[in-house]
Amino acid sequence: MDECKGCSMKMLEYLASELDNWEYRLEQGEVPSFGDINQLAKSAKKIYRVLEKNGIVGT
Repeated sequence: MDECKGCSMKMLEYLASELDNWEYRLEQGEVPSFGDINQLAKSAKKIYRVLEKNGIVGT
């Protein structure tokens, strides 16, 4: 049996909610800082690595 490296669906839901949040904030006129963008990118990369380990996405 393969060991799960994290709940893939929950991770994708988390990333979707972060993107929805930023979409709303952008619509309100907020301008993200480089740090905001960097943090979102780091989260997305970590989630991608977990999905890759779980065999959900290819390399």
